[in-house]
Amino acid sequence: MTDTVQRTVAPGLSTPPAVTPDDPRYESLLRGTNHRFVPRPDEVRVATTTEQVVAVVADAVATGRRIAVRSGGHGFEDFTASADVRVLLDLSEMTEVRFDAERRAFSVQPGATLGHVYRVLFKGWGVTLPGGECAEVGVGGHFAGGGYGPLSRRDGSIVDYLHAVEVVVVDADGGVRVVVATDDPADPHHDLWWAHTGGGGGNFGIVTRYWLRAPGESSADPADLLPKAPARWRTAMLLWSWEGLSEADFTAIMRNVGTWFERNSAPDSPARNLTGFFVSSHRSGWGVSVGASIDADVPDAEEQVERYLAAMTAGVAAEPVHREQKVRPWLYGASYPGWGDPGTIDSRRIKIKAAYLRRGYRDGQLATIYRHLSGGDAFPIEFILIGYGGRVNAIDPAATATAQRDSILKAAFLSVWPDQAQDDTVIARLREMYRDVYAETGGVPVPDEVSDGSYINYPDADLADPAWNTSGVPWHDLYYRGNYPRLQQVKRRYDPNEVFRHALSVRPAADPSGN
Repeated sequence: MTDTVQRTVAPGLSTPPAVTPDDPRYESLLRGTNHRFVPRPDEVRVATTTEQVVAVVADAVATGRRIAVRSGGHGFEDFTASADVRVLLDLSEMTEVRFDAERRAFSVQPGATLGHVYRVLFKGWGVTLPGGECAEVGVGGHFAGGGYGPLSRRDGSIVDYLHAVEVVVVDADGGVRVVVATDDPADPHHDLWWAHTGGGGGNFGIVTRYWLRAPGESSADPADLLPKAPARWRTAMLLWSWEGLSEADFTAIMRNVGTWFERNSAPDSPARNLTGFFVSSHRSGWGVSVGASIDADVPDAEEQVERYLAAMTAGVAAEPVHREQKVRPWLYGASYPGWGDPGTIDSRRIKIKAAYLRRGYRDGQLATIYRHLSGGDAFPIEFILIGYGGRVNAIDPAATATAQRDSILKAAFLSVWPDQAQDDTVIARLREMYRDVYAETGGVPVPDEVSDGSYINYPDADLADPAWNTSGVPWHDLYYRGNYPRLQQVKRRYDPNEVFRHALSVRPAADPSGN
């Protein structure tokens, strides 16, 4: 039995007031987390209901103005700030999180931040979602792009719990409608649901609500419908200073990280409850760190962490300058305001480049990473490896739009700096490091035995630039692998005129009739 809703748009819907450049609120509504991209639209509209979203979209379409949508404002590219965006639709006040008894699923609006979602789910039912660590990220884009976090090795990706999605779409004739698409294969809008399980934000329409629950779960108790949240969270970290850290030590630490995740990332691995990270600054910065985290009430949690740390130090001559292991209430760390966000309020010009890893880096790549991090002038970079795999890899690559289902780590090349005058220098160095690490595959992580493309929630327009991607593999194959043609079909059905578009948006499939 299909479970779908398609609402016809009624005339005369209320439209939220336009905040224009002469309004004292205007400047405060423009800046997101990434200060590199500040939009200058004709107006900002702050919507609080699905009906208001419909009204704003209908007005933008009728007047021929490009519209872009923002929830949390954590954009790494100019998707909502390009010069041709004339209407910025702000969903940050659509923050409701509740249990929907009729759908037997948790309803989450797109403006809710991850921290808010974690707090409501935990306080109400003791459950959670395996989402990210940046508590101020809005879920609107995070969910649609296949969000992940410290619990993903244990519980999978957020999209593995997506039951339904409400989307405002625009038809070929400019008509605006609301569609609810579900995970029921009999649903005529099932493909629209599938596109939101990793297809990325800003592609098919505007999401105004998500519903989430564990697939196949028949319980009537809300506390059984999502993963149980930990009560306590154990974290550990080792830190080395660059002073006294040789290339052999640096390489050994990185190789240890890769080896551990190669051996412990199967869906049924006994170590899937534990995740870890590697972070290094440039030599001019603070140092090199590895860490781990785990539900503190897992049997032998402390021993698992100690074994992990021992594996990280194997063959490393340099002694860590700092070692710690802590246990805190889980919610405190998961929802602490500002936790995990890059930079500070005065230093948030951000560029990120990313990759999935199926195995640890090859020796030549390790040498290249060391060369870039240890040489030259001061460089504001954090090179990060983040634990992945485990239950994420239990899902077939075609079952969701998130195609990378046999990876073990995610890599992030992240620069954050304060001054616009530094833009060209910092971005050039970041691009050069990434290109050199992937020199054997055209400067990008072409899928092979080590790499598996990149992550759409860490978007990088360079992957679509032939100056930086000389691989011959198009950007969309790096992000979506074999799932891209299906995403194109969804785009052609629900956004054939590309009302919703950006530098890395899905392009609609060609009309087979040639029209």
